[in-house]
Amino acid sequence: MKKLIVNADDFGLHQAINDGIIKGHKDGFITSTSLMCGADAFDDAVSQAKQYPNLGVGIHLTLVGGGKPLVPARQLRTLVDESGRLPADYTVFAKRWYASKIKKKEVIEELQAQMERGLNCGLTITHIDSHQHLHVLPGVTDIVLQLCSDFGVKKIRMPQEGWFWRGGFNSSAGRFIGREGLSFCSALAKRKAQQAKLSYPQHFFGMLAGGNLNDFLVGEIIKNIPEGVSEIMTHPGMDAEILEKSFAWKYHWEDELQAFLSEKNKRLLEQQQVTLINFGGL
Repeated sequence: MKKLIVNADDFGLHQAINDGIIKGHKDGFITSTSLMCGADAFDDAVSQAKQYPNLGVGIHLTLVGGGKPLVPARQLRTLVDESGRLPADYTVFAKRWYASKIKKKEVIEELQAQMERGLNCGLTITHIDSHQHLHVLPGVTDIVLQLCSDFGVKKIRMPQEGWFWRGGFNSSAGRFIGREGLSFCSALAKRKAQQAKLSYPQHFFGMLAGGNLNDFLVGEIIKNIPEGVSEIMTHPGMDAEILEKSFAWKYHWEDELQAFLSEKNKRLLEQQQVTLINFGGL
């Protein structure tokens, strides 16, 4: 049997992202989302999600992205920069982490605060994943799995896309190599997740083309969905012009949203006999 979770990341990061995710769930086939518990539009995201009980909501653990932490910056002196903000991206974090310049205690405190806020917001939390997938980074994985155990969370994302999957996307060599590295880290993390008795989808899509999904690329994924449970990661949004002013990621937010509103792709789901679920259905 083919089951599919469509998870929209970055819920709570911006009003336009929140609105896109909700529209993609209400009018399309987005089934799940991941909540950034320290982000500016957190309260709006929680308020909107409460109106749609069938939308699965996880916690999008965040250690990078340049935002403010939940824990006071003075308590995170090795994690944040001079302005009190989290590292810009995973490369900055990883260099400092593996050079032992970031204290493990500070990472635990910040992630614990995010877990507490998410679990106490009034929503049923279905799973854990993370911004830029830091939860599968060696060393960070152990922290996250322990927090899952401490807080009773039983489901987690494992972003291991197929080694040779391209799905019609013409990627750069750098993006392809980065995807392979992440898939390798995910393979290592899976072993530890199994030992911790956490569940995760067997198959993952949306990494190589992350931020660039469109009607055609999502259709190609649906046509090739294997037996078992798959997850598609997406980054939808309602107003690309506004989002481009705030984030320099060059994501195609509106194209990603339209891919999951597409009537053609809805018909493909029926033809392929794909059952839509969220992480709660694992």
